[in-house]
Amino acid sequence: MDLQQKIRTIPTEPGVYLYKNAEGEIIYVGKAKNLRSRVSSYFHEGRWSDAKTGTLVREAVDVDYIVVANNKEALALENNLIKQRKPRFNILLRDDKTYPYVKLTLAERFPRVYVTRRLRKDGSAYYGPYFPANLAYRIVDLVHRNFLIPSCKVDLTRFHPRPCLQYYIRRCLGPCVQELTTADVYQEAVRDVKMFLEGRPTDLAKSLRARMEQAAESEEFERAARYRDLISTVEQLQERQRMAAAEGDDADVFGYHYENGMLAVNLFHMRGGKMVDRREFFWEDLPEFAFPDTSGRPPEPGEGLAHLLCDADSASESIDPAERRDSQNDKSSQQLFHPGEFFSALLKQLYIGQPYVPRNLYVPLDFEDREELEELLSEQIAGTNPRIGRVHIIVPLRGDKRSLIDLAGNNAKQSYDQRFRVLKPNARRIQEELQEVLSLPELPRRIECFDISHIQGAETVASMVVWEDGKMKKSDYRKFIIRTVDGVDDFASMREVVTRRYKRLQQEEKPMPSLVLIDGGLGQLHAAAAALESIEIINQPLASIAKREEILYVYGQEKDPIALDHHSPVLHLIQMIRDEAHRFAVTFHRKRRQMRDRSTELLEIPGVGASTTRRLLEHFGSVQAVRQADAAALSAVVTRTQAEAIRNHFTK
Repeated sequence: MDLQQKIRTIPTEPGVYLYKNAEGEIIYVGKAKNLRSRVSSYFHEGRWSDAKTGTLVREAVDVDYIVVANNKEALALENNLIKQRKPRFNILLRDDKTYPYVKLTLAERFPRVYVTRRLRKDGSAYYGPYFPANLAYRIVDLVHRNFLIPSCKVDLTRFHPRPCLQYYIRRCLGPCVQELTTADVYQEAVRDVKMFLEGRPTDLAKSLRARMEQAAESEEFERAARYRDLISTVEQLQERQRMAAAEGDDADVFGYHYENGMLAVNLFHMRGGKMVDRREFFWEDLPEFAFPDTSGRPPEPGEGLAHLLCDADSASESIDPAERRDSQNDKSSQQLFHPGEFFSALLKQLYIGQPYVPRNLYVPLDFEDREELEELLSEQIAGTNPRIGRVHIIVPLRGDKRSLIDLAGNNAKQSYDQRFRVLKPNARRIQEELQEVLSLPELPRRIECFDISHIQGAETVASMVVWEDGKMKKSDYRKFIIRTVDGVDDFASMREVVTRRYKRLQQEEKPMPSLVLIDGGLGQLHAAAAALESIEIINQPLASIAKREEILYVYGQEKDPIALDHHSPVLHLIQMIRDEAHRFAVTFHRKRRQMRDRSTELLEIPGVGASTTRRLLEHFGSVQAVRQADAAALSAVVTRTQAEAIRNHFTK
C-alpha cells in the first residue's frame, strides 16, 4: 500500500500522526482533531508552494498514527513522542539550564536531600521548581542546618569507620556510622523534611510543638530546645510565604526575537508579583519544517510584534551594512517562521508533565490549540497543586501585561545579540551560569583541572592547571610524575595524582577548590571520586568532560549528563581549561621523553653512567652539543678516558 492509499484509510478521529523516512526514522510528529484531514492536507497542491512542507513530503515514505479519545490526550501524547524521538522536523526545546528542584530520596535506606535538575520516576519526592536557582540551595542548606538530613555522596548502604565534617558541625545525623543515630530518629527527621517541603508548616509546627512538650516533660531539655528553634524557623518562613502570596499571582512571561533564521526567547518568572528569574532559549537551526497556522482566523492586533520582535530592519541598528543586506535578502525565509506554532510547541514541552505550572502564562500571540492546552494544564495541576486552580494562557494586547511581554521581547533581542553577534559575555555571568549548570553550592572562584599524558604507558605524567577569578593562574600549575602505576592505566594514574594533590592540601590546611574538573569520561571521574573518598573528602564538587562528545558528567548525577549548546560560554570556559590542562600535560610529557631519549644514547657508551650523563647534559645542554665537542672540552667535565670513549662513539 502506497502512502496516498494509506492516508485514505486513516480515521477521522483525534490523534497523533508520525511521518517516517525511507530508513524508518520518525521525522515529524503532529497532532490533529481529525487525523485524515490533517495528514491529507500536506499533499494539497497549494501546500507545495511552502518549500519546507515540500521537503517533509518528499522525505516521508510512510505515516503511522495513534488514535486517542480527545484533543487533550493528543496534546500530551504528541509532547511525549517529540521528547522521546526528537524528530528532525519538529521544534525541539534546547536550553543550557533547566528548572532546579529539591529531591528527597525516599527510596533509599537513609534518605538524602539535594538539588537536581532532572525529574525521574525513581521513588523519590521532587519539590519545586525554585526561582532563582540559588533558592533551592538555600532551602537545602536550611534542611541541613535544622533537620540534619544530609546531601552527601557517601555510600549509605554500609557503615563507615567515622563520620565526615558535616556531622561534627551539626549538619547531619551521621547515618554513615553505626550507633550515631537510629532508624526511628532518622525517619522522624525525614517526615519533618517532607512536611516542610510540601508546604505544610501548620502541621509541622503542631507536630514539633507536641514533641517539644514531651521532651520537656522527660527533662530532655537540649532536645526540647532544638524543637523550639525548629518551630521558630518554620513560623518565620510561613510568615514570609503569606507576605509573598499577598503581593500577586505567579506568572511566566514570554518574549522573542527572530532574525536571519535564528531565534532567541526570553522567559520571565514572576512569583508573588515580582520577577525572580529570567531564562533564555536559543535556536540557530530551526527545523526545516515549521507547520503553518491553520486556524483560518485573521491576525490579532499586535500579533507577531513586527515592530519589536520579528522585523529584521528594526534590529539592524547594530548590524553592519553587509549584514543588513543579508537580512533584507533573507525576508522570504523570515516569512516561513510561524511564531504561533512555535509557541504551541514550546509551551507543551515546557509544562506538560511538570509538577508545577504558574497560574498565568503570558504569550505574545495566540495559537491554534491554546484553549486545549489550557484545559490540559489545569487538569494536570489539579492533581498536584489544587490551590493554584485553573491555568490561564493569556495573550495581552495592551496595558501592564502587554508591557511585560514587550520587556521580555526587548531582553530577547539583547540575548540574541549576546549569543549570535559574538559579544563577549560578562565574566560574573559566566560564573553564575556555570554554578547553575553544574549545580555547584557556591559561585565558582577556583577550578583545578587534571589530565593524564603518556605514550603506550611510557613516561606517564599528569598535569594540574588552575583557573581562578576569571583567568588562568599559572603560578599554581603543578606537574606530576606517576610513580605507582605500571603500563597503561589512566584510571589508576588519575587516582594517584588526585590523592597526592589533595592529601597535601589537607596537610597544609588549605581550602579545596570550588570545582575539581577531570579531562575524561565516567571512568576517570569515578577514579577521582574514589581518590577523594580514600582521604575522607566528601561533598567536593567534581565533574568531567568527555573529549569527543564534549559531554559534562557531574559526580552524583552521572545518569543525567549535560550536553551544552556549542555556543554556550560555559562550555567554552570548560573547554579552555581542559585544553590548557592537556597542553601542559603534553608539554611536560614531551620534555620527559626527550630527556629519556637523550640520556639513552649517552648511557650506551662504555664507562658513562647516569651521573656522568647528567653532568654532560647540564654542561652542554644537549646530546648534539656533546657530539660536536672536542676532547679538550669534554675533559673539562669528565675524565680523559671517558672523553676518549665519547669521541670514539660519535666518530664511528
